[in-house]
Amino acid sequence: MELQVTTLDGKADGSVTLKDDIFGLEVRQDILHRMVRYQQLKAMRGTHKVKHRAEIAYTSKKSVKQKGSGGARHGAKHAPQFRGGGRAFGPEVRSHAIDLPKKVRALALKHALSSKAKSGELIVVSSVATKEAKTASLRETFGKLEWANALIIDGAVVDVNFALAARNIPQIDVLPVQGINVADILRRHKLVLTKAALEALEARFA
Repeated sequence: MELQVTTLDGKADGSVTLKDDIFGLEVRQDILHRMVRYQQLKAMRGTHKVKHRAEIAYTSKKSVKQKGSGGARHGAKHAPQFRGGGRAFGPEVRSHAIDLPKKVRALALKHALSSKAKSGELIVVSSVATKEAKTASLRETFGKLEWANALIIDGAVVDVNFALAARNIPQIDVLPVQGINVADILRRHKLVLTKAALEALEARFA
């Protein structure tokens, strides 16, 4: 698959040939769904916690006499049925993460890249390096390129000026190639790869 390379000025800068085993797969929604669910559950903090019966600082003395009250034979006030008592079956601090094989995770990334290539939402630029960290000028550039909602992936190190200028633009995400992931790819309408990022991805799956 051949794709035109452009610059930030919107000019043509040659072309690249995308590998079919990375960008030309028949997209499987089930694999993408499993990967997104894996990422979301792994990101959950799981710090929700309630106090159970044993953690309530109440007296253990019986609330009423065993006989003669005409009511139930209640014991300690920290039981779940009393106001202020411990909660029964409440949430505990735990990890929500699930297991997903490494090969499935790698395959999911290939399917996410293939989905963008198949829908025509994959863009390759020669470089995103800019001379000045000016948000206004970069917003104008994105407007001309029609990058209103995009994930931009640079090489191992993101150009500092570009990252500073782009961080205040809504619906624009900038990541180094090590941080590329399925959830962010699917969250944005367009995927923009620099030549350095493309070479790193192809080397990663080689």
